[in-house]
Amino acid sequence: MKACFFRRYGGPEVLEYGELPDPSPRAGEVLVEIHAASVNAADWKMRGGQYGAAVAFPHVPGRDFSGVIVSSAAHFKPGDAVFGVCEVPREGAYAEKIAIRESIVAAKPAKLTHVQCAAIALTGLTALISLDDTLKLKRGETILIQGGAGGVAGFAIALAKHIGARVITTASADNHDYVRKLGADEVIDHRAQDFSQVVKNCDAVFDTVGGDVTTRSFAVLKPGGRLASIAVGGGAPASPRADVQSLRPKVDRDRPHLDRVAALVAQGAVPLPQITEYPLAKAAEAHRVSEARHLRGKLVLRVR
Repeated sequence: MKACFFRRYGGPEVLEYGELPDPSPRAGEVLVEIHAASVNAADWKMRGGQYGAAVAFPHVPGRDFSGVIVSSAAHFKPGDAVFGVCEVPREGAYAEKIAIRESIVAAKPAKLTHVQCAAIALTGLTALISLDDTLKLKRGETILIQGGAGGVAGFAIALAKHIGARVITTASADNHDYVRKLGADEVIDHRAQDFSQVVKNCDAVFDTVGGDVTTRSFAVLKPGGRLASIAVGGGAPASPRADVQSLRPKVDRDRPHLDRVAALVAQGAVPLPQITEYPLAKAAEAHRVSEARHLRGKLVLRVR
C-alpha cells in the first residue's frame, strides 16, 4: 500500500511517501481502505518526538480517517462506508489501508463525503466529550472557548450554541466572521485584547491553546465554574483558584460518540468546518501549515 511515514523523529522533512506492507487485522479488527485522513496537532507532535513514546519505525502517523470496509466483520460488510479514530497509542491513518478495532468504527453518513467525514472525526469526538461529558455544559450557561478558528474549538463553538449556551471565543481579526458563522456570540481579538480583562463570570472554559492562555483562563470563571483543557498534556492543568474545577477530558473511542458526531453534522446542528485538502504525498506540506498554528478549520489528506 502507499503510505506517508517517518523513520526517525524530526521536522516535516522526515516524512516520506512510499510503499509499506498492508496491515493484517487481528481478532476483533476490521480492514479499512482509507479514502481521506485528517491532520491533527497530535500528528506533528508525534513526528517530532514530543510524546516520548517508543514507536517502531517506519511509523505511519494519523489518528482519524474515512473509508470503506474491505474485510468481513460482525457489524459491517465489505463495501460499507465508515469513519473512525485510532486508539492511543496506535496510529496509521496516513495510508491506503488500516486495521482497526471494529467496535470503534462508525457508519459514514451518506450525505457526507469521505473528506468531510475525516474532518469531523477526532475534532468532533474531542469537542463532544469535552463539552458534554466533562464540562457538562447546560443551556443558558456562558462558555469561553479558546482558539475558536481551530478544528476542535470550531466544532465546540457550534456544539455549545446547539446546546443553548452563550458562546464567547478568541480568534484573530481575520477569523471573526468565520467563528461567528459557527455560532459565537462574542469574539475577542487575542492579538489586540487581553481576554482575561474583558471576560468575566463564565460558567465554563474550554481551552485548546495551552501555555499562558490556560493559566489566565481561570480568572474569567465565576466561583464554582469549571475549566477543561486539551492543551496541557495528560493531566488537568494546575489551578490558581480553589473555588473552581480544573479538568482534563478523557477522549475515549467508541461508536456511540462517533454516531452522535456524525448525526450532529448530517442533521445540520453543527456546520462543517472550512476544509483545506492536500494529497497524501504532500503530508509534509500540510504539517508545516498545521504546526504554524494559524490555520482555519481542518486540513485533510486525500488518500484515494
